[in-house]
Amino acid sequence: MGKGAGRRRADATTGRACPCGSGRVYTDCCAEVHGGVAHAPTAEALMRSRFSAFALGDADYLLRSWHSSTRPARLELEPGQRWTRLEIVETERGGLLDTAGTVTFHAHYRDAGRPGTLTERSRFVREDGRWVYLDGEQP
Repeated sequence: MGKGAGRRRADATTGRACPCGSGRVYTDCCAEVHGGVAHAPTAEALMRSRFSAFALGDADYLLRSWHSSTRPARLELEPGQRWTRLEIVETERGGLLDTAGTVTFHAHYRDAGRPGTLTERSRFVREDGRWVYLDGEQP
């Protein structure tokens, strides 16, 4: 995905609700983080931006927001999977003054027309001063 793809995606979502479920418009929410204009201020904000990236098919952002020690070399998103809704279950630490935190969530999706839910407890840490995804475990 090149830089132009991000611009086209933002244009296509102008005025639409952000997929992260914040209730804000995408251009006023995750778009600035996806575009590198801003950084997620908390672990939960990063989780929300990553969900939006999955929903919008932004593999480049997902890789950029992954910790360097656990980041895969490539990320192939499932073409038939459509991420539809994010529920934050619990957040532990991960605030403005923290260096680590966890976010437990339910990510709802449709795959080949059938509904599904991914539940994960994700760990986030700061790397070079910004929040990144370290890893996660599924119950």
